Amino acid sequence: SQSERCVYKQAVETRIIKNKKNNSINFCLAFIIYCHGNQVTATVWKNLNPFWGEEYTLHLPMGFHSLSFQVMDEDTIGHDDVIGKITLTKEAIGSQTKGLDSWLNLTRVDPNEEVQGEIRLSLVLLKDSEKIILRCQVIEARDLAPRDTSGTSDPFARVIFNNHSAETSIIKKTRFPHWGETLELELDPEELCEEGPITVEVWDWDMVGKNDFLGKVELPSACWHKSPHLEGWFRLLPLGNNEVDAGGKLGALRLKVRLVEDRILPSVYYQPLIDLLVESVISPTDTSALTMLEEVITVESRQDVAMTLVKIYLGQGLVVPFLDYLNTREVNHTTDPNTLFRSNSLSSKAMEQFMKAVGMLYLHEVLKPIINRIFEEKKYIELDPCKVDLNRLRRISFKGAMSEAEVRDSSVEMLQIYLTSVIESIVNSVDQCPPVMRVAFKQLHKRVEEQFSEPENEDVKYLAISGFFFLRFFAPAILTPKLFQLRDQHADTRTSRTLLLLAKALQSVGNLGLQLGHGKEQWMVPLHPIILHSVASVKDFLDKLIDIDHDTGELHAKAVFMPSVTVKEGFLQKYKTEGPQLLSRFAFKKRYFWLTSETLSYAKTPDWQVMSIQCVCGVERVDENAFQQQNVMQVITQDNDGQLHTIYMQCKNVNELNQWLSAIRKVSIYNDRMLPSFHPGAHRSGKWTCCLQADRNVTGCSRTHSAVTLGDWSDPLDPDVETQTIYKQLLQGRDKLRSVKIKTILYPYRLQGKIVLSVPVRLLAVITDLEKAHNAFQRREKEDPNCVILNH
Repeated sequence: SQSERCVYKQAVETRIIKNKKNNSINFCLAFIIYCHGNQVTATVWKNLNPFWGEEYTLHLPMGFHSLSFQVMDEDTIGHDDVIGKITLTKEAIGSQTKGLDSWLNLTRVDPNEEVQGEIRLSLVLLKDSEKIILRCQVIEARDLAPRDTSGTSDPFARVIFNNHSAETSIIKKTRFPHWGETLELELDPEELCEEGPITVEVWDWDMVGKNDFLGKVELPSACWHKSPHLEGWFRLLPLGNNEVDAGGKLGALRLKVRLVEDRILPSVYYQPLIDLLVESVISPTDTSALTMLEEVITVESRQDVAMTLVKIYLGQGLVVPFLDYLNTREVNHTTDPNTLFRSNSLSSKAMEQFMKAVGMLYLHEVLKPIINRIFEEKKYIELDPCKVDLNRLRRISFKGAMSEAEVRDSSVEMLQIYLTSVIESIVNSVDQCPPVMRVAFKQLHKRVEEQFSEPENEDVKYLAISGFFFLRFFAPAILTPKLFQLRDQHADTRTSRTLLLLAKALQSVGNLGLQLGHGKEQWMVPLHPIILHSVASVKDFLDKLIDIDHDTGELHAKAVFMPSVTVKEGFLQKYKTEGPQLLSRFAFKKRYFWLTSETLSYAKTPDWQVMSIQCVCGVERVDENAFQQQNVMQVITQDNDGQLHTIYMQCKNVNELNQWLSAIRKVSIYNDRMLPSFHPGAHRSGKWTCCLQADRNVTGCSRTHSAVTLGDWSDPLDPDVETQTIYKQLLQGRDKLRSVKIKTILYPYRLQGKIVLSVPVRLLAVITDLEKAHNAFQRREKEDPNCVILNH
């Protein structure tokens, strides 16, 4: 039941920043979380010092023990080459309270060290008067490393003690083998006195060449002398720690990694804190819970807190009053209109995160066609005379190379075309903008107009909105489209420069041309006329944007997606579940999938197969051994008769898999029929490949992940996790809150006939109650580790 549930949330936030001193050219970076999965960055082409700047949030099981980063040289033909790696243990990451942030040298990759997974064993020592038998039951293994080109392995196990050994049979093409075999070693009595361990090795069998090592388990003799019967899951270990720092010869990688471990309590424990946060925006005061939170958070945590609060208030349907509360405080505390929202205050961060949370699809609709055009055309554009490189412009034509003046004229012309397209797309997008964004901007416009009503401050109300809209939303997306999911890959050097110049021009548009001529970049002057010409249309657009009738009490802020807006579309491989079962490679057929907020459709022809999103009750990964295929996912639906139906879809890579998982989970997150469990395998040859049950309708053997986040802008709402984050911030700042309490009313007061404690007193009481609840669950875990914990 909900009241008995306690969930551990463990996440690694990873920022892959830069690689240096490398001798290869096409860089992508894969990082593997042993026992869980992997992620792959975009490829930076033809660059010896690649910059990624990508961030990932990975939600891990409690069994996570290491994080490995591998730098790859991507080859368009053949296998990618592994240049080097960095492995960080859970302990190494967790020891840094603020996270790890440093350059780390790459080490060489030894296949015998790249192991993963666990093996389930049962060992019994049988003694009688005549002989001694060591009986080892090799039951199964899971999540073994893939050693074959098919993405699987052909594993077998070997038990070794002294000069005795025995092997299991070979199970072909699987990373999740079930042996269920018993191996026996007959020992001499004197051998029991020896100190050598029992070793269980797992190997990948190869018909040609040497077998590949998959991992080993060593059980010291002291263990089985002390307990004659051992049984359980054992982590597979490498042959030995042979990692050698190459002294920087392979290059170095700059990483920011932070480990967050949380115990998530049942929802009922967080409700009092939610009530105080809701009260802060419904009945605002100078000593509200939100105000006091703002006083205790650190600069480093401000962005995380802002995103967390946006999610909480989105979930409560109060995101507009929340933003209005913060913006009103910011506006009222600002005396110089030129500094309004120029700092990284909580209100600025909250507005920025709010736009990313609810406006990403809108941003894609407006910018994606233009961004795609820029990437496809790959024009050489440069306005700065100091950076014009004529050698790069030698064209294979009869006209010869361009002069510097021709480069400048051509660049101005192309930037004018691109900038005009961007501005036109934005100013014609009023109806596409999510209503909740428009209402938030309307409230902001109202507060600024009230505070700065003088005629000389006429433009301030426009600048407040355009500062967020253009400078913090559209311009950053143009500058780094990969980070806003507008492109799968980073731009090359030439395209990056074009995007930078275009983003600079759009920032000037967002400033309504007021900063023109005051900067050092006088070479931007040729674009000033088009920037000034656009100011009137931008103001008109902002007026139309906030011209929306609303009732904040009725506004459904949870509706992150507008009806009928395309969330994601593209070709995937669909598994044929009807008719006779084919070999896996032939059972997946190419289909075009189209996801909106209301339906998931697919087709080979114009006759679309359509299913309602409301019927979706599970969206999960599929184990590779189910079809011997990688990057497979499943969408489970339930019809009106309660029957479950599963569609299996294969993506071309792990990044696309994560994007589809996240997109479908997000549009179905409010469905009432979400399943608590699922089968990570498939029902084939009369049984489930995961749990080996024969009944097709048997309850799932693994917990579903409907609330697992796969990216900062694809996060579904998880109120318990979000409120836990706020609680931790308040707990860290409790001493500061106590000083606030001393300065305010300590005694109860009467409100509408009721005795009410002051907010500081109530907030401190809520923090204390949550602390006691955490301590109580921790004590129960020590007494019985299985009674309250579920991996999240």
